[in-house]
Amino acid sequence: MTGVASITAGEGFRLWAAEYDDTPNALLALEARLLRARMNVGPGMRILDAGCGTGRWMTWAQAQGAHVFGVDSCREMLVQAEHKPGLRGRSVLADINAIPIGDGAVDCAMCSLTIGYVASPAIAFREMARVSRRVIVSDLHPDAVRAGWTRSFRCGDRRIEVQHFDHSIASLDRHAQAAGLEREWRTEASFGEPEREIFARAGKEKAFEESRRIRVVSITSWRKSSD
Repeated sequence: MTGVASITAGEGFRLWAAEYDDTPNALLALEARLLRARMNVGPGMRILDAGCGTGRWMTWAQAQGAHVFGVDSCREMLVQAEHKPGLRGRSVLADINAIPIGDGAVDCAMCSLTIGYVASPAIAFREMARVSRRVIVSDLHPDAVRAGWTRSFRCGDRRIEVQHFDHSIASLDRHAQAAGLEREWRTEASFGEPEREIFARAGKEKAFEESRRIRVVSITSWRKSSD
């Protein structure tokens, strides 16, 4: 029997954790392709991943020579991160609205596809601006939301829709500005040829042709206004 269930983000990521890294995800692939080219991460940099999940961005940043630290509110996702080479002890169970590190402790705080699970991002932006002079946030693009995209995954015969909050790009800018940040750059992108293979492996080439017509991800970098 098949069906659709809608559950909270906490419940959803607990169910998803064990298979998260093994599930082909074109949105994650697109975000990674765009962001790796613009983050300018190098040896000795201190990177915080706020909402680090299974540690995919910590793994990449560490491979560039960065010192990494992650926070996430899902214990099951952090268990997956802890098992990855070099990441043991690099993450902690915590809410991104109360990041347990000191003021100015990192060079860059990133929040990858997580802000949409936060009801009111104002506190999260203040916290990221408190601990870092640079903040990078990616999210599902509002155009994709308007096109009917959901944040979902499959669990057995069920499709699980994870409850989320739709924040406009303008509202994220307002929260960032209120936290003392000013925009450096923004990328709003659709799928490209590098993501075609992921759709093809899932037997969804037609969906690829349809999806590439809309912007599906938004990535923004802000810096402290005083920098």
